[in-house]
Amino acid sequence: MTGLKSPRGEFAGNKLVRKRKRFRWKSTAYKRKVLRLKEKFDPLEGAPQARGIVIEKVGIESKQPNSAIRKCVRVQLIKNGKQVTAFIPGDGGLLFIDEHDEVTIEGIGGSKSGAVGDLPGVRYRVVLVNNVSLKAMLSGKREKAMR
Repeated sequence: MTGLKSPRGEFAGNKLVRKRKRFRWKSTAYKRKVLRLKEKFDPLEGAPQARGIVIEKVGIESKQPNSAIRKCVRVQLIKNGKQVTAFIPGDGGLLFIDEHDEVTIEGIGGSKSGAVGDLPGVRYRVVLVNNVSLKAMLSGKREKAMR
């Protein structure tokens, strides 16, 4: 029985609980959850989606080895006034978005809410424009609503 790291016996419960608690703090996911880092530092404040006003259209160059200019928009969020860059998916999606339009953005799906693919620093994508789905506008099913 020598060389055991975990305490054993009738009154070892408290010690085991304390030990497990200490080990949990080594996990990044647990630490971020308990300290609520997502809500503190995420511009969307932990929400899945957020509305904002388009400030400007920008073209962002993709990272190596790709070579393209990805169409994005700078969006000012309504809930807290923070500015973020959001990617516009689809071929010709930029034509449906003008400045001062109201857009709904969501996370683009990177690990730990990070960027995806060859877009440096872009963590969000546009879903709705003036409460009309961008996908529906691209396929020609709906027209853009005027605000």
